[in-house]
Amino acid sequence: MSAKLYTKTGDKGTTSLLGGKKVPKSALRIEAYGNVDELNSFLGLLKDQSDVENRLKQQIYWIQEHLFSIGSLLATEPGFSGFELPKITDTEVSQLEVWIDKFDSELPALKNFILPGGHQAVSISHVCRSVCRRAERSIIALGNEEDIDEVIIRFVNRLSDYLFIFARVIGKQLDVAETPWSPNAE
Repeated sequence: MSAKLYTKTGDKGTTSLLGGKKVPKSALRIEAYGNVDELNSFLGLLKDQSDVENRLKQQIYWIQEHLFSIGSLLATEPGFSGFELPKITDTEVSQLEVWIDKFDSELPALKNFILPGGHQAVSISHVCRSVCRRAERSIIALGNEEDIDEVIIRFVNRLSDYLFIFARVIGKQLDVAETPWSPNAE
């Protein structure tokens, strides 16, 4: 007989970090890795859009793998040494920058802020970007209380830039016009 999915240990509002330490489910650490998990789920939705090219889906898959590593790092109690955890390095940050620079070279320069929308894949990209920004804010909040590897913050920060330009690339591929923000339009 297999173990049950539910343990009932969280019924009183606590959960365990990797390493065994119990913390409130409202703790900054739980918020941070929960936001990363939510972002990863939305990226799965983006990757599943039929209008997203396979090469871009492969990039999203790569990002999901690394976000899962970030989530595991954030879900681990400080000082844990039970086994080797995955690493996020500046190499991964640099990979995002390579993709951003390539996308940027393929797009017209922005002259205005643009409104999210125009196609479902574009909109989902913007949802991913905004969830990524929230994840970044929660990781920074955690970093104000505990030591967080700064490369995680750099990765997530660069990822939000990637997702913004990813939305523009998808829009261009689908021939979706960008809607400029016009704050004084009637």
